[in-house]
Amino acid sequence: MQLPCLHRPLYCPFMGVGTCLGSHAAKEAARCCRWRGYATRARHIMSCASRRHNPERGLIRVRTLSETLPPPQTQLPHFRIAVPPPDLSPWEAGNCGIPGVHHFEAGQPGPHVALTALMHGNEYSGACALADLLTRAIRPQRGRLSLIFLNLEAFSRFDPQKPTLSRFVEEDMNRLWCADLVRSNHSSVEMERVRQVFPIMETVDALLDLHSMLWPSPPAYLCGLTEKSHALACTLSAAQPKPPLVVQDGGHEEGPRLIDYERFASNRTAATACLLEAGQHWLPESVTTARITAQLFLEQMGLLPPRTLCATPPAPPRCAVVTHTVQAHSSRFVFTRAFRNGDVVKKAGSLVAFDGPDEIRTPYGNCVLVLPNLRPMRGHTAVRLARLGEAV
Repeated sequence: MQLPCLHRPLYCPFMGVGTCLGSHAAKEAARCCRWRGYATRARHIMSCASRRHNPERGLIRVRTLSETLPPPQTQLPHFRIAVPPPDLSPWEAGNCGIPGVHHFEAGQPGPHVALTALMHGNEYSGACALADLLTRAIRPQRGRLSLIFLNLEAFSRFDPQKPTLSRFVEEDMNRLWCADLVRSNHSSVEMERVRQVFPIMETVDALLDLHSMLWPSPPAYLCGLTEKSHALACTLSAAQPKPPLVVQDGGHEEGPRLIDYERFASNRTAATACLLEAGQHWLPESVTTARITAQLFLEQMGLLPPRTLCATPPAPPRCAVVTHTVQAHSSRFVFTRAFRNGDVVKKAGSLVAFDGPDEIRTPYGNCVLVLPNLRPMRGHTAVRLARLGEAV
């Protein structure tokens, strides 16, 4: 198979994409090629696209004899399990023939709305919110409602003494939401679970995926690059007393998240989705945020009668669009300080991290740091850099 050059459009035989390298579609084509086994071609496409569209070297990554000594590596946070894992035994069987899936239909027509939790087995704030809705016997006044506990197998392995080890069993479930991958021979615990619930996702009109974070950070919404997903996240954020940050991004090179599934990410459909990072794992504040947001989402979709959270309309939420993803190229990646999600670095060219011999600097002023991982492994994402935008 002939490799494309930078001056020719890329055609992916699986996606039918003919586009200029460096575009979002080129990255999607590269992901498709990689999942289909064309790893070398995918790496070539991604490396060409990144050099043209998202260069690190010389812009955010500078190799120099720095006059500033790197600080010591950030210590892992103290894992305070302030909220124990919920008892999901009453809900594990589901009510529609699929384990962990509860489906309810109203007599009046309306959208199919889904709430998902436990994409990662140790992130159970969202599971607490779903269990609360089930305990309260919430039923839609119109349309259909699906409440889905995703990775129950990983959740069953949660150990408070080793709380980070139950994120998944074999692989990250939130990199597997691709129709071609579902139809492939790829097999794992997470892949089989995705295949179980995939038919449900093909009929969902609006979805909220509930997550939480390892490092201390305020809540945030993540959504794709379409106007419909941005509008959903902004509407949810603006209805809360302290509107969380809304971040738009193009997903992960390793594979599509649930909110990146084509039904939600394509402009050819009306279906939409966004993701809530409710706060730090295992804290009561994160559970409260997940519960409030789940209730608010169902109200805004018209499945529940509305109620007012804010006495006065709050200011529009802060919004940001990711422009660069910074990976750790060494095992010595360290930030200059303990940044939190949503921190803004005002000056362009500011030093924010060291990666072995490299300095990581901001590419523009008012740069937003998105989900900084203060102890990244080599080859993993350390931080995403975003430019401030406007709410819908």
